[in-house]
Amino acid sequence: MASASRISRFPAPAPSHARLLDDPRFRALLSGEDWGRLPVAIWRRFSKRLADGRTIVYVGEVDEVWHSRIGWWLAQLARVIGGPLPTGTETGVPMIVTVTEDAATGGQAWTRICARRDRFPQVIHSSKRFAGPSGLEEYVGFGLRMALRLEAENEALRFRSVGYTLQLGRLRLPLPEWLTPGDVTVTHSDLGGGAFRFTLEIIHPRFGRLIRQSAVFREAAS
Repeated sequence: MASASRISRFPAPAPSHARLLDDPRFRALLSGEDWGRLPVAIWRRFSKRLADGRTIVYVGEVDEVWHSRIGWWLAQLARVIGGPLPTGTETGVPMIVTVTEDAATGGQAWTRICARRDRFPQVIHSSKRFAGPSGLEEYVGFGLRMALRLEAENEALRFRSVGYTLQLGRLRLPLPEWLTPGDVTVTHSDLGGGAFRFTLEIIHPRFGRLIRQSAVFREAAS
């Protein structure tokens, strides 16, 4: 019931007029059987390849956020590399995600803007690139890359971290476990009616769950 009340606050978007191209890049990272287990709405969302430089905008609201004490300090310390982890603790605040086709890398530039009631919004930039040993990685800047494995589970699409590297020029160095935040999982779950949920969870092998954030989105009208 709580999810339904959240979803109803966002009006259904008008049809997008952006020129979209069929994109097989995410689909190619799963078996045909796994891809077939996903809802059609997820197929469509992850088969949109924008023309170079065009952007899709998703508008939503944060409905859950939690940090352990260690997780909160980790998010604050990560500010020195651009602040890629959620630092806020507020729920019920707006969040916007933009996805832009990046012609330079052949990937996608993701920008997340999370409002805060008494401060400027937090802005997180990253780039999803179809490269690396798993075929997909997230680049957060400062040479830091996180390899991702794509999975279909319980009718949801999951992005799971499978290793971290630091790139220095042409040299890529694997990071030891003690220099990483642990296992990162981002889950995309379709809620029907054009709405979907993004959930971020970070679990450390020694310290347990560090961070969890969840938000419900819809695609904005063009």
